Amino acid sequence: MDNQALQQIKDTIASAQLVTIAVSQNPNIDQMASALALYLNLSSQGRKVTVVSPTEPIVELSSLVGIDKVKTANEGTAGDLVVSFPYREGEIEKVSYTIDDGQLNIVVKAGANGLTFTEQDVLFKRGADKPELLLTVGVQHLSDIEGLFPPDSLKDVTIINIDNSSQNEGFGGMVLVSPKFSSLSEQVADLMLNLGYEIDIDGSQNLLTGIMTATNNFQNPTTSYLAFEIASILMKRGAVRSTRPNVPQSTQKQFQPQPRSQQPRQQQQVQPQQGQPRPDDRQDRRDAIREALRSQSQNRQDQPRREDRNNQPRQQQQVPPQQVQQQPQQEESTPSQKPPSDWLTPKVYKGSTNV
Repeated sequence: MDNQALQQIKDTIASAQLVTIAVSQNPNIDQMASALALYLNLSSQGRKVTVVSPTEPIVELSSLVGIDKVKTANEGTAGDLVVSFPYREGEIEKVSYTIDDGQLNIVVKAGANGLTFTEQDVLFKRGADKPELLLTVGVQHLSDIEGLFPPDSLKDVTIINIDNSSQNEGFGGMVLVSPKFSSLSEQVADLMLNLGYEIDIDGSQNLLTGIMTATNNFQNPTTSYLAFEIASILMKRGAVRSTRPNVPQSTQKQFQPQPRSQQPRQQQQVQPQQGQPRPDDRQDRRDAIREALRSQSQNRQDQPRREDRNNQPRQQQQVPPQQVQQQPQQEESTPSQKPPSDWLTPKVYKGSTNV
């Protein structure tokens, strides 16, 4: 935006004393945060500012500063007073007024059928003030807010259209629509800084919250470099990043595992994979190996003493090949035997040499 356009916007805002800020239906956090930041800043400058929304703010927006100032109708003190009551054909002949002692009396002359409505059916509505300046934030179509303003009431009103959506229809006398911004909050903050406005801590917090929400805590690939720059400026002014993760409500539900006692018993058992031995087969193998080792230890104890073996010929000390070949057979032949009760007790091998 060039300096001439900025100066025109600054002069337009400075000359308006009655300003209305409008958002679309069901505004998100980013849209409402940027609108309230504008409201706080312009109100601090002494202007009469109103924030209007076609729908009631939801609980998700309750943490924003100034959310209690949002109205769902554009009411004011300068608007028309409308008196409403039920009308049926033939009941009212004419309507007139009189002034007595400073009182305005509205006279409804009954028709041939008489008046069927009562005093409780009469409604009084305050008409909307006609703003001098209308700021729309995130409103793509002017028809989105037509319920807030009477028909043709915005005909002579200056409108500043602020939006970052490429679907914006480009209404208004000053169109500030740029999809390069990844959030409305960073766009509004950039505009306020370029206009020379001082953003206080409340406005900074709203804008930072809007940026973090729109960019998914700066994790969206479309997050612009300006979002990081604006966020650092806002944090210097006192804004604090929220520690609550910004996750959509649809993804906040997490899987809750059942307590172990409530799970089926068969799920707690470890099932062997295909091709692996079963636990009972493993136990049989262990028993067979233990029995083979026990037999081998017994054979060693039955052999001659060490000095006698030294005197024997060398070929007698060697284990016959038949014994080596018979060991695997011995392991396989005794798979069903159980080890003795003292198998796990530590044993000391006693040799013939005295130390």
